[in-house]
Amino acid sequence: MPNVKVFDLNAKEVGEIELSQEIFGVEIHPTLMHQAMVMQLANQRLGTAATKTRAMVRGGGKKPWRQKGTGRARAGTIRSPLWVGGGVVFGPHPRKYVKKMPRKARRLALKSALSAKMVASELRILDSLQFEAPKTKQVLEVLKAFELEGKKALFISREYSENVEKSTRNLKGVKAITSMGLNIVDLLHHDAIFLTKDAVTQIEEVFG
Repeated sequence: MPNVKVFDLNAKEVGEIELSQEIFGVEIHPTLMHQAMVMQLANQRLGTAATKTRAMVRGGGKKPWRQKGTGRARAGTIRSPLWVGGGVVFGPHPRKYVKKMPRKARRLALKSALSAKMVASELRILDSLQFEAPKTKQVLEVLKAFELEGKKALFISREYSENVEKSTRNLKGVKAITSMGLNIVDLLHHDAIFLTKDAVTQIEEVFG
């Protein structure tokens, strides 16, 4: 795979890096990427939505009125689904939304996403990603230097940095994660991906 330019935080070229063909240059599999995204989003669901059936609702032991002679429709309980405050028919109950995918398929989906970003020129390699203090302005300056103002950007570094995390979290559509937290939803959701050289090394070590 041809060498890719490495930039500093001012968008100035400071070198080159050779990316692994097996990770950043694989055949793109849209179906696998979609399947992995659906799995991740489904696994985030709590599945705690619940309603009460007529058997669960409190009260309703006594027949509201006698069966015949009142002129009203017959009723056996005030907890009938027809009544306000009654049970719910076919309502949601706690359940698991867990989906699974083979490990090889999950990894291929991530490689496909990285390769797709590479093809679309949405992947940028940074020499390093460090801020002396947590300031949102610093992230805005980086995006401005790369002419990506207003775009959804994902910053991926090898080590967790509190300053980087705090500098990005106040910006809508901007997020910072570590390379070990790499996931298909974040990759596909963001328009621009910033990878540090250390993060590239770790990704190639893990997925290579």
